[in-house]
Amino acid sequence: MRLNILALRSSKTTEKQAMTNFKKIKYLLLIVVLGLVFSCQEATNKKVLYFAHNSPQSHPVHLGALKFQEVLAQKSGGKLTLKIFPDAQLGSEREVLELLQIGSLAITKVSAATLSNFVPEYLVLGVPYLFRNQEHKFEVLEGEIGKSILEKGSKFWLRGLCYYDAGSRSFYTKTKPVRKPEDLEGLKIRVMNNQMAINMVNALGGSATPMAYGELYTAIQQGVVDGAENNAPSFVSSNHYEVSKYYTIDEHSAVPDVILIGTKAWKELTAEEKRWVQEASEASAQAQKEFWRISVEASMEKAKAAGVEIIIPEKELFAQKSESVLEEFLKAYPEMKNLVTDIKTK
Repeated sequence: MRLNILALRSSKTTEKQAMTNFKKIKYLLLIVVLGLVFSCQEATNKKVLYFAHNSPQSHPVHLGALKFQEVLAQKSGGKLTLKIFPDAQLGSEREVLELLQIGSLAITKVSAATLSNFVPEYLVLGVPYLFRNQEHKFEVLEGEIGKSILEKGSKFWLRGLCYYDAGSRSFYTKTKPVRKPEDLEGLKIRVMNNQMAINMVNALGGSATPMAYGELYTAIQQGVVDGAENNAPSFVSSNHYEVSKYYTIDEHSAVPDVILIGTKAWKELTAEEKRWVQEASEASAQAQKEFWRISVEASMEKAKAAGVEIIIPEKELFAQKSESVLEEFLKAYPEMKNLVTDIKTK
């Protein structure tokens, strides 16, 4: 029996190593192929920028990328074009970021939360109730504050071009409606394994419960947790609206996505080409906002039709009760105080 167990363990280890080696080979082949494509481009007067992301083709991110492609082709007269790879065709978010950094890929989309591993200023965008409303959010992101954060990634070979709307996260619950902060008291709320999210739910009186997203539907259905929090399209696409009959639009968090270009690809562009890319990305961001708005409206309509009660609470009550989260954040990152103040007073 001991020999059989050892053999089984050895077999599993060999399988795991084989999968890891396969991924490495696939990754290296991808780099070689992209390198050959870029070499062929140099022999012509036309340039192609590769844009990879992990969203499906129906998602507002991909629709925004198509607008980027359209506007760039128009502005350049076809001299500079975008080829898009959706659905994680060129690898995971992390793998694609690495391709950008080494110059084998030009553009991608990642969450600002991911970029906070490189640029701590992106952490600020996850502070609960940072933005008063949608107008305030875009005024900050599209203004000098947002642009200055985008530029800070350049020292890590990741230059930000613009922000894409990723919506606002709000609470949803199975049996008890949340109309004021006190309604969260004692409720087990699933959150991402993120300290700021955990602190926020606990500060509001709930019991933050980190859990894998794939387990959440069953967990709500069986009462393991009382609810969760996410943006409206995710609430519906995950089918969580089937087991959660209350959706409270408190908009506690509004972390955007970021469109990045690798600095190696950026340096290979002429001044005119850089202008085309920047202007096309910004035009796509405006279009993507509208695609996201439409997605939110459609999601809310589907939830309502299924019997979900949509609750619009007094947001300021939630913001006041979670102020300790910001205090803890500034204790850990005192250098971010001015940035937080600039955003809140914008």
